[in-house]
Formats: sequence, C-alpha cells, structure tokens
Amino acid sequence: MFRGIDEVDWASLRHAYGSAEDVPGLLRGLASADPAERQTALDGMYGAVHHQGDVYDSTLACVPFLLALAVSEEVPDRAGVVELLVSIGDIGGPAHDLAARARAVLRARADVFVRLAGDADAGVRRAVPGALVRFLDRPSRVLALLRERLTAERDDPVLLALAESLGLFVQRYRLTDAVHAAEAVRLLTELSEPPYGPGLRLAALGQLAGCAPELLPAGLVPTVVRLLRDRSGQRTGTVHPYDGPGPDTLAGRLRRLRPSDEEGSRLLRTLHCALGDRVADRVALLCGQLTSPDPLDRCNGVWMAAGLLREWRSGHTEPVTLIGNQLGAAEGGLHDAAVTVLAELFELAAPAADHLHALVTYRPEVRVRHGERGAPSLGGPLKALARAGDARAVPVLAEVLAGPVVPNDLGLVIPHLGRAAVPLAPALRRRLARVPLDASDTHERAVPLLSALAALGDAESVPAVSRLLRGMPDGLRRRDAVAEAAVRALGASGSAAHEAIPDLRGLLETDCAVAAADALWSVTGDADAVLPVLVRELTVPGSGRRRRAAAVLGRLGPAARPALPGLRGMAGSGDAWERATAAGAVWRTAGEPEQCLSVLRGAWVEHPHTRRTIAGCVAALGPAGTPLHDLLRAELAAPRRHRTDRGGYGIHEDLELLRVCREALTGEGHHR
Repeated sequence: MFRGIDEVDWASLRHAYGSAEDVPGLLRGLASADPAERQTALDGMYGAVHHQGDVYDSTLACVPFLLALAVSEEVPDRAGVVELLVSIGDIGGPAHDLAARARAVLRARADVFVRLAGDADAGVRRAVPGALVRFLDRPSRVLALLRERLTAERDDPVLLALAESLGLFVQRYRLTDAVHAAEAVRLLTELSEPPYGPGLRLAALGQLAGCAPELLPAGLVPTVVRLLRDRSGQRTGTVHPYDGPGPDTLAGRLRRLRPSDEEGSRLLRTLHCALGDRVADRVALLCGQLTSPDPLDRCNGVWMAAGLLREWRSGHTEPVTLIGNQLGAAEGGLHDAAVTVLAELFELAAPAADHLHALVTYRPEVRVRHGERGAPSLGGPLKALARAGDARAVPVLAEVLAGPVVPNDLGLVIPHLGRAAVPLAPALRRRLARVPLDASDTHERAVPLLSALAALGDAESVPAVSRLLRGMPDGLRRRDAVAEAAVRALGASGSAAHEAIPDLRGLLETDCAVAAADALWSVTGDADAVLPVLVRELTVPGSGRRRRAAAVLGRLGPAARPALPGLRGMAGSGDAWERATAAGAVWRTAGEPEQCLSVLRGAWVEHPHTRRTIAGCVAALGPAGTPLHDLLRAELAAPRRHRTDRGGYGIHEDLELLRVCREALTGEGHHR
C-alpha cells in the first residue's frame, strides 16, 4: 500500500497548515487497526490535506496511496477512503491546476472504481457509483455498470446511491450525450414506480425533480408523503450506527451529529432542493413530514423547514405551527430540534408562541440552560418566545432576573420585545451596577445588559453605564467592546445623559471615537464638536471605522457639509458597503441624488448585504428618496430573502429590511 511513500519529499509539499511532512503518518493511520487512529487520520486528511475541499500538491501526492488503500481488503473503513477520493476529484471542486491534475489522475485510474463496484463491503459499494460517474469517461460503460449494479444489488443504501448517481449522470451528460442521458432518465422513471420499494422510489423522484421535472407525477406531494410513511413503517427500529460513544475525534463527533435517520433526511433534502422555488409544494411536503406518525420523519421535517424559511418569505405559518406541536415531545431529539429552529425564526416563530409560552410557564427548568461547559445561557424556549416579540416573555424574564442564576445572554433578547420590556429596566439596571469592573468576564456580563438598556433608551441607567466607562482598567480583556456598548447606551439616552458629556469627549481620540462622536451628537446636538473627529475617521482604513463614520455623518444631515469632499471620495472607491454608506450620506447631507443613485443602485443589486443600509437612507430622506422607491417596491414583492445566513440572522436581517422598506414607502421612517 505504501510502496514509495518514503521517496516522496513530503517536507517540500504543503497543505492548509504548512509543511506536509506529517502526511505519511496520516496515510498510515488510515490503515490502522485502531478505530480512533483511523478517524484521527481521516480528520487530518479533511482538515489539512483536503481542507475545505481544496487540493494542494500534497493532496495530489496522496492520490496513488489512497487508491492503494481503497483496494486493500485488509484495510477497515475503505468506504471513507473512497469518499475522500470522490471529494478530491469532484467535478464541482476547485478549478485550479492542482485540482485538475488530481481529477486527471483519478480518471486515468478509474478502473480501480470499476473493480470496487461489486466489492463485498456495502459501504464501499455505496461510495463507488459517484466515483464511476465522475471518473469513468465512457458514458456507455458508466451507464452499463450502473444498470448492472441496480439489477444485482440487494442493499437498500447502495440502491439509493445508484439512483443518486443516475441523476448525477444526467446532469453531466445531458448536453454532450443526450442519448445516454435520456436512458438514465428512463431508468430513474422506472425506479420511481412500483414494484420498487418506497426508499428507492423516493430517491428516484428526488433525482427526477432535479434533472427531468416534467416527468414527475401530477400528485407529487401526496405520493411522496405516502412513500415516506410506507418507508417509515418498514423501519426495523435498528439503533442509529453513530449512537454509541465511539472515538472522540472530529470525524466521530460529526458522525454522531448526523440525523438519526440520515438516509431519510438525505432523500427528502434532495427533493426539497430540486423543487427549488416551488414553495407551495415544498410547504405541503413539509406539512406531510411534520404530521408523520414517525418522530424521525417529523424531526427531519423540522430541520428542513428551517432551510425553507431561511430562503423564502412565504408559507411559514402552517409549518411553524406544526413545529410548535413538537415541543415537549417524548423524543428528546425532536423537542430539541423544534426549540433550536424556533429560536432561529425570530418573529416568524409567532404561530408557535402559545406552545413556547406554555413550555416556559409550566416547565421552569427549561428557562435557563446549564451546559457541561461555560456559563449558563438563556433556555431555547424562552429565547424563542422573546425573539418572536411576544410580550408574555417579559414576566418570565423578570422571574429569571430575580432568581439565583441569571444567564449573561439574557439581555440580548430584550431588543426584540420593544417597549413591552420596559418593566425589566430596573432589574437590568441593578444587574449592570453589580458587574465587576476588572473581571475576566466583564465583557460577557456587561455587553448584553448595555445592549438591552440601549434598546430601551433607559435614561436612569446613565450612572451605572458611566461607572463602567470610568472604572474599567486599561488592559481589561475586550475593554474597547465594552466601552463601545456603553457609549451606545449613553447615546440612546439622548440629552438625559448630559452628565456623561466629559466621558464622551474623552473618548474622541480613542478607537471608540466614532461611537463616542455619534453619542455626543445625540446628547448635545453640537455638530461642531464631532465633525473634526468624523472627518478624520473617514481617512482611517480597515476595521469598518470609515463606514461607521460615514453613517454618523449621514445622520447629521446638512450640518455635515464640511465632510462632503471626504464622503464623495469614499462613495467612488472602497468596498460596496463603504460606497453605499458614503453615497447615502452625501445624499442626506447635500441633497444630491444625481451623484448617488448609480452607486446605490449598483450596490443594491450586486451586494445584497447593503440593502438595509440603503433602505434606511431612503426612509430617512422621506419624499426626497422617491427615486429609489422602485427598488423598495421590488424588494417587498420578491419571494426570496435577500440573505440566507444560517443561525437565523439572515431571517432577522431580512425581516428588518422589509420593515424599513415599508416605512420608507409610507413615510414613517422620515427624520428617524
């Protein structure tokens, strides 16, 4: 297996973390009899040699040895080696020369995968079909092998992999070999019908949806839901192969994080992805998943609902209601999935709010989450209820604030509750006053509280906020971040923070200068005091300070005229966000839309993350922003979210963008 490995000058080769001199050890580890050592070696291959899908000179040098491992029957876990080779040679992988050379080597050695197509190890047989389609260059031979294996194969997961490979075959050859692509489509159509089993039929339907949607049955959703339930009814109750403790490696942990029904998850996820913008069909399919008698099907449905709602703006009410029905489920994984997804949905979680409220009311133990490591955090159900903007979260949060354990992150949900959270201000204020000034966790304890009090505009918190600004010692961990949060809280208090004016002036020559100038303007309305600082900050490259300074100058309006030369220069160069912010500031300051429209329109189309900034500018301009109202109307009519970030923040940002667009068009955001 390793003949010639010591003749390679590994030290001269590179991987993601430098010299590849450790790669021979990783390759030998893949052949180890110790499962932990094998998984550690696989971690290293994916983490360094094939880091994030890239191909290095060391990756190329590994290919012959990986091929030798794949055909050596004494090597355990050969399926993982084949999967690694498929990933290295993926058609959709990197386009640079090393990746092309790796694909060329794998194509030249495609006979290896032909030999493995009938291997005794089902895991290997499951990984091989994708390699055949990618690396064997004769379409007729590939199709003949896939057809042969479909006839001979009895292992269900391998059959599903064969169906998936037929779909990949169609995608690869539909333009260059229409005859064989059509034959593959015919095979998929055949597999999607009786007498084949429900799992294989689902796999075939998912591939047809991606490569030949016109051949899908008319009643697709009812058909899929019925097949899903038939498949679940055939489940034998076998234990999840990754439920055991297993080796404590990255690969081992990732395997244990996979869905309990990973096969079912993949089948339905493939179909959802292929259906794309057929949102009504996807919502109906989700509702079928979320009402399945089988908890594993419902759990997969919960996670897939999150993917749909991150991308599309319509159809959330019924799926979210059904996700709420999973709260308190006896199956812990299902309950946890529902809580996690609802916490990502922010206002969209409203249809599940009754279930969330009942949960935090009658099961107080879920209000605070005590992890094995780190400080306690706000429990998922209470976080989801508060993020949804439901005022019923307020008395529950008050009880948590009065209790013995108060999570540091509690303050982060307060802004989502709006004015309904005002009754919490005294407790938040008292807690801020008790934050130690020189502790290692001052940042974690203070910043969420400061964010909460800033959102409430709590004038009575000024003494406690000023105490932090004045008392934190130099060298404190993340001192600047705490100072900026404190400054924002003072600015939110407006003229009521007059006693903090000396503190704010003292920060105008620090890294917090922009935030201090913004707050000082809010407190005093004295443009002359802040203009020199903001103009200076326009010249500071990097770290976002230029953009933040431009945003503050825009809020000053005509008072910021002395900054126009710097703003105009910035609007013509720099990254898209800087250009858009500066152009908006020029418009608000000088009333010169003709110089700004092309910049703002270009940024809106090419860089969606700038849209909220631009919409805010249009809203602040009132009737003068009319030249860009067409963009806002088009945004409100668009079915797809402008951002699809994981973790729910894309949803939150998108909902905020839509709110600002509506305010701009109705005039409610004028002078904000």
